[in-house]
Amino acid sequence: MSSLRELQLKFVATLLDPAGNYAAAHVIDSAIPASERIGFYRNNVLSNFRQTLRAVYPVIERLVGARFFDRAADRYMRVHPSASGDLNRFGEHFADFLETWPPARELPYLADVARLEWLVEESFHAAERESLRPIDLAAVAPDRQALLTFDLHPACRLLVSAYPIHRIWLVNQPDAPGDAAVDLAEGGVFLLVRRCGHEVAIETLGHGGFCMLSLFAAGRNFDEALRYAVSVQPDFDVAAFLQRHVIGGTFTGFDWPLSCGDETAQGNSQRPLAAAA
Repeated sequence: MSSLRELQLKFVATLLDPAGNYAAAHVIDSAIPASERIGFYRNNVLSNFRQTLRAVYPVIERLVGARFFDRAADRYMRVHPSASGDLNRFGEHFADFLETWPPARELPYLADVARLEWLVEESFHAAERESLRPIDLAAVAPDRQALLTFDLHPACRLLVSAYPIHRIWLVNQPDAPGDAAVDLAEGGVFLLVRRCGHEVAIETLGHGGFCMLSLFAAGRNFDEALRYAVSVQPDFDVAAFLQRHVIGGTFTGFDWPLSCGDETAQGNSQRPLAAAA
């Protein structure tokens, strides 16, 4: 006799595999055959997962159409079955799936558009933190500035793509002009996704600014990040960069390495000082 866990696993496998009847022997036949009764559950599961993906990836659906999207969702569900009690996490690997799914091969930009939509979802649900105040940064002694490491707001996400995915995203919004077109020859983009109040904003960055924020996210200090930013973008304007991102709320705080006699080395930071040393 099967254990409860074994029965549950068989039932899940039956729902995910239309050709499988692993649990049919354990379902009592009545006026409606066991296979049809299981089919009701399977259809509900498929519908719920499809709608979950639709809610996160409306641009992807608009680009490929409902039928193609449903095919992708059904296959994705079997390749990446939900592993979390939070259904909102179900679409986490959809971009990686689209990148290798043969029917999507002729749309090479599709995976990056999906990555953008997922980052919008993550940013919207990210934790809230108080932003860095310009007055705190202005109080840092000049000889300390090069060693500062900055904490990005939890709702900030960075994305680089070889395709004009921001433009693709914009022209596929509900209020976009119906005749809007995208030229893939426009080239790639560097993007910052962040929450502003109750809305998520997508901002384009220069190569230098993207590198600065990426290196800050990796724990590198101001001097290291600036040297690299200037190496990829010689005309990089660091003053404009700081004004934009400090006032704009991209940062929640800063740290610098502790030295003898220091009592504090933080500026509104939630990260332990040891992590910045």
